[in-house]
Amino acid sequence: MPDTVKDAAVPDAPLDALPADLVDPPWLRKPAAPKATGGGTVIPGLEPPGDRRIVWAPGEREQWAAIRAYGGPWADGDWEREAEKVRDGSMYLPSQAGFLASAPEHIARPLLAAWEPPKVTWDFDESLKPIIARYEDAAWDVSVRMAKANPFGTGPVLLPFLGADVARLMADWLYRLKSAQELSRAWFARHGLDAVPYLVPDALGKRVGPRRNAVHALRLIEGDVVEAARVYGDEAARAVAALLADAPEQAEPAHERPKPPDLPRWLDTEALPRPVLRDAGLRFPPDAARNLVHLWAMALRPGAFPGAAEAAEETAALCDPASLTAFAWALFEAWRAAGTPGRSAFVLPALGRFGDDETVRRLTPLIKEWPGQAGHDRAVAGLDALAAIGTDLALLHLDGIARSGRYKGLQRQAQAKLREVAARKGLSDGQLADRLVPSFGLDGAGAMTLDYGPRRFTVGFDEQLRPHVTGEDGKVRKTLPKPGAKDDPALAPDAHRRFTELKKDVRAVASLQIARLEAAMVEGRTWTPGEFAAFLVRHPLMWHIARRLVWTSGGTAFRLAEDRTPADVRDDAFDVVDDVRIAHPLLLGDALPAWAELFADYEIVQPFPQLARPAFTLADGEGRDGALARFEGLRVPTGKILGLTRTGWERGPALDGGVQRWISRRAGAHHVVVDLDPGIVAGYVDLNPEQTLEHVWIAPAPCEHCSASPIENGFTAVDPVLLSEILADLTNLG
Repeated sequence: MPDTVKDAAVPDAPLDALPADLVDPPWLRKPAAPKATGGGTVIPGLEPPGDRRIVWAPGEREQWAAIRAYGGPWADGDWEREAEKVRDGSMYLPSQAGFLASAPEHIARPLLAAWEPPKVTWDFDESLKPIIARYEDAAWDVSVRMAKANPFGTGPVLLPFLGADVARLMADWLYRLKSAQELSRAWFARHGLDAVPYLVPDALGKRVGPRRNAVHALRLIEGDVVEAARVYGDEAARAVAALLADAPEQAEPAHERPKPPDLPRWLDTEALPRPVLRDAGLRFPPDAARNLVHLWAMALRPGAFPGAAEAAEETAALCDPASLTAFAWALFEAWRAAGTPGRSAFVLPALGRFGDDETVRRLTPLIKEWPGQAGHDRAVAGLDALAAIGTDLALLHLDGIARSGRYKGLQRQAQAKLREVAARKGLSDGQLADRLVPSFGLDGAGAMTLDYGPRRFTVGFDEQLRPHVTGEDGKVRKTLPKPGAKDDPALAPDAHRRFTELKKDVRAVASLQIARLEAAMVEGRTWTPGEFAAFLVRHPLMWHIARRLVWTSGGTAFRLAEDRTPADVRDDAFDVVDDVRIAHPLLLGDALPAWAELFADYEIVQPFPQLARPAFTLADGEGRDGALARFEGLRVPTGKILGLTRTGWERGPALDGGVQRWISRRAGAHHVVVDLDPGIVAGYVDLNPEQTLEHVWIAPAPCEHCSASPIENGFTAVDPVLLSEILADLTNLG
């Protein structure tokens, strides 16, 4: 953070140096009164066409007619008796509509003409549509009446209606109702220039409200509106042309006017470190800082202020980035101090927009804790913030939550967020994860020089990613010395801080990447030769992990020698030309002992069990019936069952009494399912300390009472490596 942000004596910026929306925000401006349009032209006596038309889209009438009517079925002898219930209103209202859509026309049509149902605020469009399809304009009045009572839920029935009353209604909704925007815009798009004659009399009339609405609607219609208005004569056409040219100066529609946002009571913007202008180094005045928070809040509220996001971005471009980061973090801390209250949806997005890597380091532990504090939604918003920050470190931490999050719901949300990021970049999940591993500024040899001024130190890492420091005298240290009196007072503290952050970040990277590569081995993930070279061999950190593993390409196993070149089990050079994967012991076959001996000779410590990993296969004939009988009947501690979730198993949903009755793991296109007795009580896992593996079977998907129908020979379709891991998990339960 720059010193200017911390220094309360820094002068405030003059108002003319700030964006207009911070100095004179739109939500505080009084809207301009509508002025006379069209040069004040009013043409009295114009009357809209008096016709009413139902304009059906292709197939629309048939679709509406096919909607199943509510109520009934009524027998042939019931019509007259039921009609009386419609007349006196004793029949349930949706059933009345169903009766009118179904009854013989000689009974239903007179009823419809006299039908005056009460105005209801619930959605009534599905009840009216079959009536409109059957009787068309005979259902006009009741449809308009019901639509007025609920524009959003019932109003869609008016889409095919073309008449003066509906045109005026749609123009009013377009100007006034936020909830009816989609409908009214769809209506004008559908009828286009045919709607113009119904609007012109209001547009050139004296009444301010209808005139304003009609002008706004005419501006929306595509095509030659002036020519369509010529049905009222040349004078009217000229007046409409002048009116449209003058219309942009009118007050904006009511639904588009920004509404003053209510900021929470806990927020005192004057207590926050105010943003600083990038070039002038001057602080925002207090009101401007508060208006900036208003902009952030309104940018997240659809329709509150359409220009809020653009105004916020314009402001950000003028500010010192570090000062915005400090402002956003202080806002976040104030929110936390207030107990993270709701209705503060702008706080975490502000961190996402202006946060940096230090924000990531401080925010990620909180995200991981929040679900356990009844804060799942808050944690999901935190994931959005990490994705919005978008740096390599931010996405790396997001990937870490997706792979090893404590709370499965949050873990799934993180996985979904990563899939969104990967899709935007056109990558698979694994390819994205490769690109997320940061280099932390290390050079090609995996080292970094830190400058104390009069002395310099080189930081490197051993094969287990533990840092080591070498001074200019060649002396190797375990850590970087603290800055001394003779060191540069600016360079040395910054270098020491970078080293502290580097150790912390690399430690986090190492655990995440080791887990990721072990999962890749089990899943059979492959890399192209180019990807392998770029993201594993030449990466300053990943190669330390990669060189401690055995890989395969084109049927040949190899390792990475100390000079990063591939070598086979005889230490002969090997050219990687085919896709690469991490070798599971099952893939090494008879060569496994030779590889184990080679790694022992070189004293290579593997990052996770690979060469010493037990390999399992099915016995002859085992599993043909789709079940694994050798595991059935085992009694195991519930804690061991829960431990399976670390290797990809998922607990079933909570059924009656909140009991989870199975645990399953995806196996290719199928699932291996273990039925548990008595089951795990969600939220109270210690209630049943032991579980019996009642059934172990393979199925298309886990479900209750499905173990009687396993997939015969289903295990033969499972990848042998994955099947070995599943068998290992089940074996380790005993």
